[in-house]
Amino acid sequence: MSGGRQSQPSLFSAENLSPSYPQRAAWGTAGSLRAWQAEALEQYLNQMPQDFLAVATPGAGKTTFALRVAVEMMARGEATELTVVCPTEHLKYQWAEAAARVGIQLDPDFSNSQSGLGRSFNGVCLTYAQVARAPMMHRHRTSAKKTMVILDEVHHGGDNLSWGDAIRVAFSPAVHRLSLTGTPFRSDTSQIPFVTYEPDTDGILRSRADYSYGYGNALHDGVVRPVIFMSYSGEMTWQTKHGEVYQSTLGEVSTKDITALAWRTALDPSGDWIRAVLAAADDRLTVVRKGVPDAGGLVIATDHKTARAYAAILEQICGEATTVVLSDDATASDKIAEFSANTKRWMVAVRMVSEGVDVPRLCVGVYATSTSTPLFFAQAIGRFVRARKRGETASVFLPSVEVLLGLAGQLEKERDHALIKKDNPDGWNDDELAQANREETASDEVDGPGYQALSSDVTFDRVVFDGADFGQWAEVGSDEEADFLGIPGLLDPAEVTQLLRQHQAEQAAASKKRGDGPSPVMDSRKRREKRKELSKLVAAFAAKTGRPHALIHTDLRKATGGPDVARASLEQIEARILKIQRWFVGRK
Repeated sequence: MSGGRQSQPSLFSAENLSPSYPQRAAWGTAGSLRAWQAEALEQYLNQMPQDFLAVATPGAGKTTFALRVAVEMMARGEATELTVVCPTEHLKYQWAEAAARVGIQLDPDFSNSQSGLGRSFNGVCLTYAQVARAPMMHRHRTSAKKTMVILDEVHHGGDNLSWGDAIRVAFSPAVHRLSLTGTPFRSDTSQIPFVTYEPDTDGILRSRADYSYGYGNALHDGVVRPVIFMSYSGEMTWQTKHGEVYQSTLGEVSTKDITALAWRTALDPSGDWIRAVLAAADDRLTVVRKGVPDAGGLVIATDHKTARAYAAILEQICGEATTVVLSDDATASDKIAEFSANTKRWMVAVRMVSEGVDVPRLCVGVYATSTSTPLFFAQAIGRFVRARKRGETASVFLPSVEVLLGLAGQLEKERDHALIKKDNPDGWNDDELAQANREETASDEVDGPGYQALSSDVTFDRVVFDGADFGQWAEVGSDEEADFLGIPGLLDPAEVTQLLRQHQAEQAAASKKRGDGPSPVMDSRKRREKRKELSKLVAAFAAKTGRPHALIHTDLRKATGGPDVARASLEQIEARILKIQRWFVGRK
């Protein structure tokens, strides 16, 4: 940028940018665009649309694709200036660095108070919040030149009404708008600017992507890592503000309030559950580092206090300092970049590691937050899927909570944004269940300032991979758990499935030899469906009789035998469904 001359976009540099920039390309892909990027680029250049929405799974290389489009458009004179809008300050600098590699100089420090752009820059990097503070100023900037706008993680354009309105005002004059997202669209009905909505077969307006590249396709192509989910259950005990003591098994179908409090108790840093899960995750990281020497781990925490506590626990476990990244820390971006470049074992973050914040050496994660929206879950798991080397796997440790297990089992599912909500088919938002929950307990009675976690124990529950469940309940520290934790870190998806099936068969054989009864190894999808069916029936019976969910589950266990729902086999769950159906018609 010497002499104040404006940089010129370089097709040569764009053609040689890593397909997964800003990180090294996946095995076998360096030196050219990935197939999806080339196909999407060809489609874009053939159509030359004003608006184009590309939906691609995290780690697929959206940045490279978008910059290649920008270089082509600027080289052809279709645009003379580029504006990139992204969710966070950190991403502004990441985009500016990537653009500089292809000869596009973007100013990430541009402020709303500036009168103009320096001569050495081809454009700016902004945040959505920054645009919302001065939409008319950015509209004037956009109108002054032939401006192309890249809207990164465009679903943030619907975060609130003012943001959406501001983006429409600021960028309506743009000659071209390229929208990108890598996660399922919003669960609310806030319309996203510059996205096309079309009616589906039920007449519900849904977002329409111009090009889609989902996790399933990316996994098949070797572009992303397969994710192995390690699920842990346990018995949770806590006290309410009124001194009442509650106890529940994590993962057992119950009211929303009880589930939330059991989940919260599991994540309490003073309890045994989180300490045992962090230790298991560190054991897994040790195994993975045998094949991936620089592999790192990330704990996603709920708040600053627990993040620091988790870091202290990890330091006791592994004997190494842990990087802590907090959202109000001015050095957060620097810490992330430093951790990405070194070989330290663990980082703990609070909502800071979100879309586009790439630390490709992350191979092991602990989902230690109570946030369960599909959007946040997909963003979080997206931190672990970027492949650098053929055969790398990712492992994420989860609480055994049905909503999380459901999301883990549907990782490859492609979603669109619906402007009208439909009933949630998974049973959690069923009207009858919600009504029963409201009648049975209220959050301010169970939770509140007087809440106190009393104890939490932990058991290994299962492994979720490629939509299927493997393994069964086992003690933490047992050989059965060690079999799953010891899966090599370098395997392709077929090898992962083969090993999981092998360990599952061995565990089932050992269980049968011990006389533990029928093994709960089963068709996981059918079991999940039956659990949801049982949940609805229990909710309906609770609404009919006025009895609490927990007591109904206890009665069903007494009547049919077997453990709690979280550990029950398919046959045991089906037996309870038949039993409660008989109760509905007055039969025993």
